[in-house]
This record gives sequence, C-alpha cells and structure tokens, in this order.
Amino acid sequence: MSIALFSGFAVMAGAADDTRFIPGSAASYPTRQTNDKITIAAVPFASDDQTRIPFGKLDPNKYGILPLLIVIQNDGSQALRLETIKVEYVAPDRSRIEATPAKDLPFLSGLRLPTIQNNPLPTGSPRVSRKKNPLTDPQLDLRAFSARMLPPGEKASGFFYFQTVNHRGAKVYVTGLREASSGKELFYFEIPLSEDGSR
Repeated sequence: MSIALFSGFAVMAGAADDTRFIPGSAASYPTRQTNDKITIAAVPFASDDQTRIPFGKLDPNKYGILPLLIVIQNDGSQALRLETIKVEYVAPDRSRIEATPAKDLPFLSGLRLPTIQNNPLPTGSPRVSRKKNPLTDPQLDLRAFSARMLPPGEKASGFFYFQTVNHRGAKVYVTGLREASSGKELFYFEIPLSEDGSR
C-alpha cells in the first residue's frame, strides 16, 4: 500500500453508504497531463452525485465551494517533495483562483445572525436558534490533499477547495513539485478540465 496515499483513502462515506471512496490512478481520468513520467489528474466534483461518496450528505458546491480532486502518479526514478505544491483554478476569462485551505472553510460564510424564535410560554424568554455551519464538516479536512512526499512508483491524492462554481473551459495550473534529492522544481502542469480539451 502506498505510504503517500490521500489521507481519507479508506474512510466510509457514511453509515448508509457502504461504498469506500478510493480515487483511481491518475491515468484513469481523462482530464490529466504527463510531464517527465509524472502524471497529474484534476477532477472537479461539481454535482451532488459526485460529492456523495467522498463527502456524504454534504455537497460543498451548495455553499460556493468547488472540490477539485488531484491525483499524482510518480513513475519517475526520483522521490518528489509535495509540501510546496500550488494548485490554481483558472476560469475561462483567465482569472485565477487560489485554493482555500480546508481549515479556513468554516470561516467563509461570514457572521450569521441567529434566528430569534418566540417562546410559546408567556413568561419565557425568546429562544435563539443557531444553524450549524455545514463547512465545519470534518470530511472536508479529512479529504484534503495532505501528502508531503511521493516516492517513485507511488500515488498521492486528495482535494483542493476553490471559491467558485465549475466553468466549462476552465483549467488548472499545478506548480511547486520538486525533486526530493536536488530541490529542483519540475515543469508546471496545465490541465484543461473539459474532457474534450476545450478552452
């Protein structure tokens, strides 16, 4: 088993769903690119059907967050350092959106005012109802990309989160991968998110 696997590799999607979320190989996805024996796939999870297995009942898209699965396959001879990886979502108008760390997601919705409900008891005080922020779901952090090193012949995967809806013709830039031995940065990856490669 890979020692650099995505942290949520074998976690159940939910009690009612007995399907484990196990990302495929990078080569199994149509939206991918290979440079120097390194293959990176980028897969937007933009619908409820897609997000159900990794996130259960939570669809982050309903709250303005696009989960993007990144799968990296190292078929080269050098181990890779991934702690400096940078993933950017590039919209069709060329605007760039940086990934939001999973730990910051709960703070994106801003201050929510509590809902005041009248107490049915004549002497009681008003009840304050606070809705739980769905972006505090631990699955978001659990599924986030967290690999730091990637040995030869191994795979690493996980989600990056973007404050956007998915756009046809968008693409992803991936930079910051380095050879562990020399520290040399690899060539950047530019991955169209449309299966037909449209821009």
